[in-house]
Amino acid sequence: QVQLVESGGGLVQPGGSLRLSCAASGSIFSIYGMGWYRQAPGKQRELVASITRAGTTNYANSVKGRFTISRDNAKNTVYLQMNSLKPEDTAVYYCFADVQRLSGGGLVNYWGQGTQVTVSS
Repeated sequence: QVQLVESGGGLVQPGGSLRLSCAASGSIFSIYGMGWYRQAPGKQRELVASITRAGTTNYANSVKGRFTISRDNAKNTVYLQMNSLKPEDTAVYYCFADVQRLSGGGLVNYWGQGTQVTVSS
């Protein structure tokens, strides 16, 4: 099995910063795409940012220039540095990873349990 454990959420004032981390562990041969989605109350889950194993990144327009996604392939960990946070960034943030398992087969998509980010004064 594969587990994704997130950390780094919390309460921050508008204009502040937070750094989310998501570490994958378990029966992992390799991880391809990794990234973050978020879901605010009453809204659909949306892609925030993603990164390929080679480091190619993709961002939602709403976070471009404020958020930075990165990963450490040796640690099977993805990060999301969030700066200039706004109240509309308030949501539960979920990490994901597309994993090739040691048991073989195709890629399997795994999700973290979610971490709350609240931006409020």
